[in-house]
Amino acid sequence: MPLEREEFLMLEQKARDLRKLIIKTVVWAGSSHIGGSLSAIDLLTILYYKYMNIDVSIPDWEDRDRFILSKGHIGVGFAPVLADKGYFPLHWLETFNHTHSQLGMYLDKNKVPGLDASTGSLGHGLPLAFGLALSAWLREQNFRTYCLLGDGESNEGSNWEAAMAISHYNLSNVIPIIDRNHSMLDGCTEEAMGIEPLADKWSAFGFHVIDVEDGNDMYQLATAIEAAHAADIPSVIIMQTKKGCGVAHMTDDNLFAGFDSEKQTQCLKDIDEYHDARMRRKMELIV
Repeated sequence: MPLEREEFLMLEQKARDLRKLIIKTVVWAGSSHIGGSLSAIDLLTILYYKYMNIDVSIPDWEDRDRFILSKGHIGVGFAPVLADKGYFPLHWLETFNHTHSQLGMYLDKNKVPGLDASTGSLGHGLPLAFGLALSAWLREQNFRTYCLLGDGESNEGSNWEAAMAISHYNLSNVIPIIDRNHSMLDGCTEEAMGIEPLADKWSAFGFHVIDVEDGNDMYQLATAIEAAHAADIPSVIIMQTKKGCGVAHMTDDNLFAGFDSEKQTQCLKDIDEYHDARMRRKMELIV
């Protein structure tokens, strides 16, 4: 089993805390892309608190693992992770997306410690990740690059050009991860621009495809990441998630962007109930 019991409990509690911090940050900001932040936070948690080789005291360490947030609009979900890790003070979150803040809705590498790339133009993240991975290979460096893509940006041609290049150079040191929450601002991904059969497309480009049935489950995510690490060809992780995961009235709803402080209490209560239920189910399986 890729996670020990105590490790699972730590990660689950951390994801709970980060979900709550996302809610508070959205309230401070007034609005933001909360649904996709909540669908991706479990993946961000397990990367930053278990798998990524980083040193917060040396943000620009050359041999650190890199993370590219291709779906850059979920900066409100990523900034709390960087703050909690200690890259910058937590109180910065209170100014998220305010005038003169260090933290804009789309995070800026020149202003945010710990950020490996400025992103936001969808479809550009994977080409950046390819460049980092190719550089590591040419310089004989051992760091990995993880790239989180939204399924809504999987209709961008630049992603597939990058996938072709990654496969051509057999760069197993870059791992694309797709947040397959089936939703984008325009509605259902398959109605806006169908991307299925997504797994078959990646396989045709020469990738080892790792499907994650529940991309909000720490055990399944750990299993997928370790399978990608072990592969000798490029791997892609496609994780099935729920938009707004953890907050009942937001789940699978693509329209939520913000809410007032009066709804914050209910959101935080929903998050506690969600994580308590998941932990009970997992503990029963382990026992």
